[in-house]
Amino acid sequence: MVNEEIGKQQKVAVIHQAKEDQSKIPEGIQVDSDGLITMTTPNKLATLSVRALPLPEAVTQILEENSDLIRSMEQLTSSLNEGKNTQVIHQKTQDKIWEFKGKLEQHLTGRKWRNTVDQIWSFGPRKCGPNILVSQSEDFQNSVWTAPAGRASKEARRYRDFGNSIVSGFQLATLSGPMCEEPLMGVCFVLEKWDLSKFEEQAVSERENQEQSDQAGEPQGEGKAHHERQEPQGGYAEPLEKRTSQKADPSVADCYGPFSGQLIATMKEACRYALQVKPQRLMAAMYTCDIMATSEVLGRVYAVLSKREGRVLQEEMKEGTDVFIIKAVLPVAESFGFADEIRKRTSGLASPQLVFSHWEVIPSDPFWVPTTEEEYLHFGEKADSENQARKYMNAVRKRKGLSVEEKIVEHAEKQRTLGRNK
Repeated sequence: MVNEEIGKQQKVAVIHQAKEDQSKIPEGIQVDSDGLITMTTPNKLATLSVRALPLPEAVTQILEENSDLIRSMEQLTSSLNEGKNTQVIHQKTQDKIWEFKGKLEQHLTGRKWRNTVDQIWSFGPRKCGPNILVSQSEDFQNSVWTAPAGRASKEARRYRDFGNSIVSGFQLATLSGPMCEEPLMGVCFVLEKWDLSKFEEQAVSERENQEQSDQAGEPQGEGKAHHERQEPQGGYAEPLEKRTSQKADPSVADCYGPFSGQLIATMKEACRYALQVKPQRLMAAMYTCDIMATSEVLGRVYAVLSKREGRVLQEEMKEGTDVFIIKAVLPVAESFGFADEIRKRTSGLASPQLVFSHWEVIPSDPFWVPTTEEEYLHFGEKADSENQARKYMNAVRKRKGLSVEEKIVEHAEKQRTLGRNK
């Protein structure tokens, strides 16, 4: 009994260790108990705090149905930010925008979603997808419904310039998720904190002042140059170009690259880690499958459907005949060779018809490992009964050349005895 208990404890410890390795977060990233991710840019000049929340299914469907309207809103917002003269929006378009906003407010209710619709900053991926970025920063408020605002005009301009980098990082994160590098769906990323260092603010202000002084000094170029060349002969005169470049951009010697690029990378990684600390699920494309079969081969049809993770929705008999009409749903990933297999199994007495229907969440967790004693006894010592989500995830990662967590060598020190052919 003692040996059995020790063995059970060791097995449970190994399982817990495997689960911890899967959810390992690199050093330097602060993770709160409620899933808030806090990251700092490599040059320590900006700090971002991001949280990931699941959107209700109704909201995701509304975003998918109004993708064209969202794209038009994004084009209008970008033209306003650039200061271009735009045409007056048609009244029908304005009505559709406010109707779209009203639908979002109707479904995003409750304490968790308070003022969320008014704080929507961007949609993604490609700025028209079923994911949203919400800005809750106190220093800068930006919304897709109104123009950007801040505490002061200079501050609003600075945050708007850096805000493009934040939005770009969000777009990259939603375009390629952490599991399969595929687009995300139905995720809300909340930017709760966005702090800029005083050094960066000073650098930006000095850069703006230098640009203004250069513009003001352009008409008097010859006299100014002649006056500044009058240096004492006994002292050292620093070249004008060198002094101007040093004053214009104090952060030009940053070894980590441009600050905007650091913000993009930090925002992207923060969104990915914020999603990884929460439960993740894959979404599979589903076909609607209509099958006409006789009563003799119904069992074989059901066997093929269950083998390919299909689900029967309806079965009815055609009046006056012995033909049954079966309506089922089948994952697109399992549909390759489905028609040939079902014809072979039924000797041509059943014919399927596949039409794309919808996207469906796979309920199984791709990173699940057994933790309790009952689960360990049920799934065995290896726990190698691969679930549907993990099978799809590994297949996509192999196709894309990404790393796959597979145990290739199980007993590296075990003696290998090969039989000799005589």
